[in-house]
Formats: sequence, structure tokens, C-alpha cells
Amino acid sequence: AEIAPKHVRGTFTFSNQLLQNCGIATAYYLGNFMSWRTIALIGIIPCLIQFFGLFFIPESPRWLAKEGQDEECEVVLQKLRGKEADVIKETREIMISVDAIVNISMRSLFKEKYTRQLTIGIGLMLLQQLCGSAGIGYYAGNIFELAGFPSRTGMTVLSMVVVPKAILGLLLVDRWGRRPLIMASAFGLCLSCISLALAFGLKGVPGIVNFTPIMAFIGVLSFTMMFAAGLGALPWIIMSEIFPMNVKVSAGTLVTVTNWACGWIITFTFNFLMQWNAAGGKP
Repeated sequence: AEIAPKHVRGTFTFSNQLLQNCGIATAYYLGNFMSWRTIALIGIIPCLIQFFGLFFIPESPRWLAKEGQDEECEVVLQKLRGKEADVIKETREIMISVDAIVNISMRSLFKEKYTRQLTIGIGLMLLQQLCGSAGIGYYAGNIFELAGFPSRTGMTVLSMVVVPKAILGLLLVDRWGRRPLIMASAFGLCLSCISLALAFGLKGVPGIVNFTPIMAFIGVLSFTMMFAAGLGALPWIIMSEIFPMNVKVSAGTLVTVTNWACGWIITFTFNFLMQWNAAGGKP
């Protein structure tokens, strides 16, 4: 969020979601043939690549300017933008913005002037998790099995669609704008959850019981696609853009902790709720 040029910042930040979907698609596909232990061992490989790659990643120009390392800031910007790029103007803008701010404590975040930004940031993260993304993503195979749909077929199809759909979101994020894309994504997620609820709610109804597997498959597939296209990455993009520089670190920490804490709760309870009552109504 700090090293990308302004005009492509949304696209670069959205690429995080794209790469996550590449990993999810790989895990979905390999899960049809390998045990989770083998997949976990394979997952160590990109972790090692990332670890050694950290030694070659340049420091954030904004952080360097904040620490008073003006020359290093310009050098890093030149490396990031290319040898032919003129970075003098951008360097000056960064230094002016850094000089004008003073970092504040976590407690100061809750002042009235930051209420709107904090509400939006935390609200979007809660929306991202409370829609059930972690539960459906982690337990998609179990959902297919409970619905009577072939789990292997379902997971293979999911592995084929999550990456193209994330690429679509990558292309639209700077063209449509954040708000329309996140609203379209949320609307699609709502319809997908309704489809899943109806699939399990009508599971025991004579005459239409055969629709449960296909409705559950459509629900999980559409949910995964709509999440990858918008709500999966947009909250992180918006978070990096709405907070003033003097609260960006503190606010980002608070919002991230909120996201992962809520994700842990959803992941922990989802399987119990599915076993208790898959349709989500009265037992």
C-alpha cells in the first residue's frame, strides 16, 4: 500500500487476494489426491521463498522519510519506479506529508474525529468475516458431503474458478471504484447464502429433495466467486486509503486484529453449527 504508485495502488493491493486464491485453488485441487499433511509440507515451500525474499525487499520510502533518511528515501523510490522515472516530485510530497503528521497512540484512535474512519474500517472487516467466508472456504468439502454433492467434483470446480474471478476483480477495482464493487460483491454473497440455506432447508421435503445437492453446489460456487471478486480484498484496500498517515499504523493494527479474531470465531464455530443444524433454522 505504501510503495505502489497512486494510480495502480488498488490493483496492486487486490493482487494479494489474487495470490491467496491461487494458493486456495491449489489446496482445493491437491486435496482430492493428497492428505492434509502432504499439502502442509508443500505449503512450506512458498513460506521459505518468502522468508529469503524478505532480504531483497526495499524499505518503505515513507518510513525512511519519517526516520529522517531523505537520501535513502529517494534512492528506494528510484529503484521502485525505474531508472528513467523522475521521483523528485513524489519524494517531496512524501517528505511534506510526513513532516505534517505526528504519530498517536492506540488510545487516541477513539477520539471523535477518527470515529467515522474507524467505524468504516472495522465494519468492513466484520462484514468480511461475518458473511461466513472463513467457514465456507475451510469447510466447503464438508458442505458438499452433507448436501449429497460429490465433494471431489465440487472442490475441483472451485479450484478452477476462484483464480479467474479474482483476476476479474483485479481488472475492475480501479475502473468501477471501491464502493460499487463491494456493494455488488455483498449482494452476490447474500444471494449465495440464501441459496445455501434453501438447499439444506428443503433437504427433507418430498419431491424437491433432489435439488439440494445442486443448490448447495451453486451456493458455495457463487459465494466463492463473489467473495473473490470484491469483499475478499476491498476492505484491505479501503483500510489503507481512509486513515490519515498519523493513525495508519495504529488503526491498521486494530482493524487487522479485529479481522483475524472474528475469523477465528467463525472458523471455530462453523463446523459445530453445521452439525447442529445445517439449514440454520430451528432443529
